Amino acid sequence: MLTLYDYLPSQNGWKIRQLLAHLDLPYRSEFVAIFDGEGQSADYRRISPTGTVPALRLADGRTLAESNAILAFLAEGTPYLPGDAYGRAKVLQWLSFEQERIESTVGTLRHWRLTGKLARRPPALVAMKRDAAVHALAILDSELETRAFVARDAYTIADIALYAYAAHAQEAGIALRPFVHFNRWLARVRAQPGHLATTHAYALDPHSSRELAHRPLPAEVAFMQADDAGGAGAD
Repeated sequence: MLTLYDYLPSQNGWKIRQLLAHLDLPYRSEFVAIFDGEGQSADYRRISPTGTVPALRLADGRTLAESNAILAFLAEGTPYLPGDAYGRAKVLQWLSFEQERIESTVGTLRHWRLTGKLARRPPALVAMKRDAAVHALAILDSELETRAFVARDAYTIADIALYAYAAHAQEAGIALRPFVHFNRWLARVRAQPGHLATTHAYALDPHSSRELAHRPLPAEVAFMQADDAGGAGAD
């Protein structure tokens, strides 16, 4: 049986739960207390090198990390991932867009606001994230003017991935009303059979207001990274 390493408030974890529900695949869950440092344990980093959730263990013991890689693996041979090369590439295009333009902006802002961390962040950084998030949503709105779903005229894992955080942009402090085509797409995604409407509040985790710990880097690597960053710090 599949084992999903999960953290319920994570919308990256929601992506995998959603596809598993669509596919009616049985699995067991192991919950990782990431803000209590469990993600940085040696045992878990052998499953997920970055210490993040979700991760997946297959029945044969092999493991896979990163939510969109897991989506692509589970969707192989199903209607949620096109069989032709171009169709697959279009899905991968939007999976990349989601990680770079949506999760890193909407997802980050949402997390900061819901866990009380926003006030700890430099205002210029918050403004930069917000501007980038609005721009990304405007791109999606423009694309969705001409088709029902993101990568093609059928629902795929690209829609699952993008919905995960983009649908909750208001929790990141971003108004969704201006994005007419995007809002119609949200309704179409929510109308899919087996859609998981439930989200889980960070309040479930008493440690969620903490900053994520990271495994210490070797001294020479840490020195080079600090030098390259010019002393600036950001999540």
